[in-house]
Amino acid sequence: MRRSAGLFTNILLKILFLIIFLTALVGQPLTGLAEADADKAVVVARYEGAVVPITAKYIERVILHAEDIGAQACVIQLSTPGGLYTATQELVSYIVNAEVPVIVYVSPSGGWAGSAGTFITVSAHISAMAPGSRIGAAHPVSIGQSGEAQDVPSEKITEDAAAWARSLAQMRGKNADAVEQAVLESKSYSDSEALKLNIIDLRAENLNDLLEQVHGRTVTLAGGTTVKLETKNAPLVEVPMNFIEDTLLTLSNPDLAYILMTIGMAGLMVEIYNPGLIFPGVVGAISLLLGLYSLGTLDAYWGGVLLIILAFGLFITEVFVASHGLLGAGGVISFLTGSLLLFSGGPPGIGINISLIVTTTIIFAALMALLITAVVRGQKRRVTTGAEALIGREAAARTDLTPAGFVFAEGELWNAVSTEGDIKKGEKVVITGIDGLRLKVQRYK
Repeated sequence: MRRSAGLFTNILLKILFLIIFLTALVGQPLTGLAEADADKAVVVARYEGAVVPITAKYIERVILHAEDIGAQACVIQLSTPGGLYTATQELVSYIVNAEVPVIVYVSPSGGWAGSAGTFITVSAHISAMAPGSRIGAAHPVSIGQSGEAQDVPSEKITEDAAAWARSLAQMRGKNADAVEQAVLESKSYSDSEALKLNIIDLRAENLNDLLEQVHGRTVTLAGGTTVKLETKNAPLVEVPMNFIEDTLLTLSNPDLAYILMTIGMAGLMVEIYNPGLIFPGVVGAISLLLGLYSLGTLDAYWGGVLLIILAFGLFITEVFVASHGLLGAGGVISFLTGSLLLFSGGPPGIGINISLIVTTTIIFAALMALLITAVVRGQKRRVTTGAEALIGREAAARTDLTPAGFVFAEGELWNAVSTEGDIKKGEKVVITGIDGLRLKVQRYK
């Protein structure tokens, strides 16, 4: 046993070491560039999806890598429906204070710089869009104390976002009025409209077209340093997300966070119903912690989380308290309400698929109905312990029953009396009743 445990531990440590090694390897992009060519390189990052905390950390790493190798520019190919306001502020801060020119390119065709993407695009030293892409609808969304989106978003939040958008636009020499309207009036602009209104610097068919168009442009960095770009035919350095970033981004998916928390609660319920199974409890605990982490990074409404926790508390209590389904019904209502409130009124791109909520609720409602039915049947079933448990069982006559005698039942010798005449030794009988310590039997048919 010890040898097996040691072997398992050794294998586990090797796997862990391999993961750490590969993570470190992936985290450091292989440029394949000579040191002399590094200052001519253009670092490229691609991101599609909602803006969450790990997005900002990824972009920070990309910019720092561009600075470390002395690249002449950093291109962020972006397509996002929006995201968290705090994560957007952090990401924009990295761009504004970068020591290397940052170019935000809304792509591919059909891409979107919605909400948070508007601030990110406008903050870049050079902003570009692919044909068919769009930008705008940057009106902030606030969540009221009830957990529901307010009909009129907080005036302070809106004014702050508008002032920030105007400030970024003015800093980059863009049309501050048009950018501000994207915040105050949720205006959206096509790529051609954005170029015409001076919201962006240029339109580009693809990355090569972008690098050709920005070639020769002069960019002023935060410290006042000016940089002339020579990006035509420049070597590209791709910096994808590493293993850890990709994992954290996956965990930042609202649907996955919801599923993990649900699995976690269900696993703990199974462990409580059947103590000692271990596996459901371990899986449940891990899933619950991962789910709560994900919900925390996504700024979920904690009133919704508490309602879901209350629901599972009611589900568990239903088994131990004879409420005839009232606690279970309350749990289903609490679960559904909490699920709907989790991201109610949240920013674009952050929300749970309504079909997932409905499906999960129906499954739990069905399981609770089955559980309650089983509990009620158990409560109605007549108690059959001790001697009464023998009724209906088979036995063997150890002596002739004329009509009294002895039978062997459930490993014991019992005094018995036949209720239908004499029964010979060795014949099978069925126990039909009990009179004190004497069994009533009849011939087995």
